[in-house]
Amino acid sequence: MAQVQDLGLFEGHTDIGNPHLAGSVEYDSENQVHTLSGAGKNMWFSEDQFHYVYRKMTGDFILHTRAEFIGEGVNSHRKIGWIVRSGLGSSSAHVNAAVHGDGLTSLQFRRAKGDSTEEIQSPVKAPDVIQLEREGNTFTMSVAKFGNEFTPTTVKNIDLGDEVYVGIYVCSHEPEVIEEARFRNVRIIKPAWEGLVPYQDYLGSNLEVMEVETGHRKILYQSNESLQAPNWTPDGSKLIYNHNGLLYNYNLEENRPEILDTDFAINNNNDHVLTFDGSMLGISHHTADADGASIIYTMPADGGVPKRVTPKGPSYLHGWSPDNKFVTYTGGRDGNYDIYKIPVEGGDEIRLTTDPSLDDGSEYTPDGKYIYFNSARTGSMEIWRMKPDGSEQEQLTNDKLNNWFPHISPDGKRVLFLSYSESVDPEDHPFYKRVYLRIMPLDGGEPKVIAYLYGGQGTINVPSWSPDGRHISFVSNSGDISVSSEQ
Repeated sequence: MAQVQDLGLFEGHTDIGNPHLAGSVEYDSENQVHTLSGAGKNMWFSEDQFHYVYRKMTGDFILHTRAEFIGEGVNSHRKIGWIVRSGLGSSSAHVNAAVHGDGLTSLQFRRAKGDSTEEIQSPVKAPDVIQLEREGNTFTMSVAKFGNEFTPTTVKNIDLGDEVYVGIYVCSHEPEVIEEARFRNVRIIKPAWEGLVPYQDYLGSNLEVMEVETGHRKILYQSNESLQAPNWTPDGSKLIYNHNGLLYNYNLEENRPEILDTDFAINNNNDHVLTFDGSMLGISHHTADADGASIIYTMPADGGVPKRVTPKGPSYLHGWSPDNKFVTYTGGRDGNYDIYKIPVEGGDEIRLTTDPSLDDGSEYTPDGKYIYFNSARTGSMEIWRMKPDGSEQEQLTNDKLNNWFPHISPDGKRVLFLSYSESVDPEDHPFYKRVYLRIMPLDGGEPKVIAYLYGGQGTINVPSWSPDGRHISFVSNSGDISVSSEQ
């Protein structure tokens, strides 16, 4: 029997419109990269010719990829991108996020079968990050050159029917020419449904790693349930994440998870942190002794019986001092959430921030000279730092985004953090939003986007750099991408 070709997230591939030269696709499952070849005279007016890699979808969705042409090409009007079609016929109604060979980028659409194609051009030229989203009959193309924020372009009232074909494509714009394109970081996302109740209803999770310099992402493990907050162990062998109150080790060599023994602590949230040397693990466990509030404990990194550290809660762990003598955390005291530290071996907690707005996400630098944190005290959530005694508090970011959970690179030169849009409450870090992971120099400066995600709460709540500083780990989210849109 013929072997079915592995197409990753897609179900099939075909030439649309019977181009003179046949197209093809190769999928590198190890690196999760699609390489498309295709011809086709055009994708315009009332008919299209191109090579298409597709699957069927219903309901709302977000389509994401990084894409590039391979080689210089022949025709400046050759195209790559995402396309959503009502059918596989050459004149089917569609919406198309198209990047041309000369850099022209446009949201193209055919409202009904056989109609002439219309377009709205984007001000962004030659983007390599391409996203196309459907929300009802509204379609939004969001594009960026890697490192920059998205620029959106929207068209409304395009009715393609509920069940559609979605996929990536290449068109050479020359009947006798084959063009090639490479697609990586391909994600097909089912966003949260209307009425989802946070902390009661959950989407599925992708445990991912990413090369920081290139932005190349790889999904290691997928679950239909909520996985959150991976730590990278200092020996580089495992990722520690939480799921349903338990902690798990994901073995990177064997590509499998196993439960990490935390003894009685079986109601852990996603605030778990390893010491810099990897010998100890701090956890935040909701204990009956504190009326279910989060309390910080420490334990051996390879498992064991936790030892209580904080006298009261809620206390949410975020960092260790480099000498393993202190933990730093967010404490809810008298209705106010501030940053505290406490000696691991016992003693009084020390309050480091006093502003009435939310302070959170505290983490020591590897040299112990600063504690980085996020604070909403200036009206938006921004990245700050202070001395370990709480003095010299200094704001480092100041933009329209809401920035959370600063994580310092192992060499102490860069800061990674999560950014929500300005539409999100500055003091909230919700699940299931369109977010960025951004990076900036340790002392501040212009942040650079290194990942474009659907995630938020649980994505990078804890330190997530690889020991060599070349990779990060995180969680992204999606609902079931099967044809059925039922929850």
